[in-house]
Amino acid sequence: MSRMLNAGLALAIAAGSAIATPALADPDKAFFRQVVGQWSGPGEIVAGKYKGTKFVCDFAGSEHPKATGVALDGSCRVGLFSQPMHAEVLRSGTSYRGAFQDGAKGKGLDIVSGNVDRDRIIVGLDRKQLKGAMVARLADAETLAITVSVTVASELVPVIGMNLKRTGATRQSALTD
Repeated sequence: MSRMLNAGLALAIAAGSAIATPALADPDKAFFRQVVGQWSGPGEIVAGKYKGTKFVCDFAGSEHPKATGVALDGSCRVGLFSQPMHAEVLRSGTSYRGAFQDGAKGKGLDIVSGNVDRDRIIVGLDRKQLKGAMVARLADAETLAITVSVTVASELVPVIGMNLKRTGATRQSALTD
């Protein structure tokens, strides 16, 4: 798999982990708590050199113990090949920061901005000259739609699409903070 595919899949996983918001004192924290647990689903590269490549990802989301955010660990596979995935999204002031895989200094992507709004999270992505965004939207309580786009000639072009389903009954939510 290419670096872009690896980074994009990791990003999609991380984004996918931030969904659904019950009414609490901190709606962002509540949103992240809704994605704790096991997720799985298909995806496809919809543009670029690897257009048409289909893959499947499995991951576990866990709430960050000290900050508002989430960590995701798992893997994505294309045919017989599997790639470990790791992502972390953490609140930083009024925005979000984080990394997919080992960040832009390695083979991954940096999360350089972000916003949680009801049933979705939107994060800005950066890797050297590659800029983009990821949108993860909760279609319903058990389904998450993720789109990763990159900037090409001042326009955001979708490159990866995923549809994840909750695979276990494990979902954490809190009625109080």
